[in-house]
Amino acid sequence: MAKLAIKRVYEPASSSDGQRVLIDRLWPRGLSKEKLGDVLWLKDVAPSAQLRKWFGHKPARWLEFRKRYFSELKKNGDALSPLRALMKRGRTTLLYSARDAEHNQAAALAEYLAKPSHK
Repeated sequence: MAKLAIKRVYEPASSSDGQRVLIDRLWPRGLSKEKLGDVLWLKDVAPSAQLRKWFGHKPARWLEFRKRYFSELKKNGDALSPLRALMKRGRTTLLYSARDAEHNQAAALAEYLAKPSHK
């Protein structure tokens, strides 16, 4: 499978990004679709609104957030199909808007996709 990268959506695009995929349920504040350019928005792979609000980007809830998010992904496996297809074609960069580079849905999703049992 092709290399998967993670990047904050507010960082400038780079030619090394490959296909850029926004995985937030809500469109990022202050960014126009024109400014983001050729970005695919897969909001159905983002955590549910309920889970996102519960998590609140609190690192103390990270482990439980991952468990709950992975459970959502398992139940909604079809939503991952477009993302998996992109990854087979080449480098793919998951874009997220959270400020925390370590505790966000892109980091969790990349971990989920890397597990052989979830392929």
